[in-house]
Amino acid sequence: MPTLFEELIAREIPSTVVYEDDRVFAFRDIHPQAPQHILIVPKKPIPRIAEAGEGDEALLGHLLLTAAKIAKENGFAETGFRLVMNNGVDGGETVPHLHLHILGGRSLSWPPG
Repeated sequence: MPTLFEELIAREIPSTVVYEDDRVFAFRDIHPQAPQHILIVPKKPIPRIAEAGEGDEALLGHLLLTAAKIAKENGFAETGFRLVMNNGVDGGETVPHLHLHILGGRSLSWPPG
């Protein structure tokens, strides 16, 4: 059974797409936690970062570089942003498909929660 993110990538569920290439898909979160809250999802379904393998190294690097590119293109790279990747129930994971949250557009406190 496909994950929610696989359905979004396949355009079976509508989303506000911010960026897409052959490896990743990025869209605005429907429950934003900051003025800018964008999710970047690899098109390859990896359940979570703890299950990524050595063969995923280039994809994971691409995910991070794409996050910086998206922040710049959306005008909040200069003021700063946070990248968050949840892993497992205690880490806040709600969809078993690795994804990266980009949060920006306001001052973000620490610790996050």
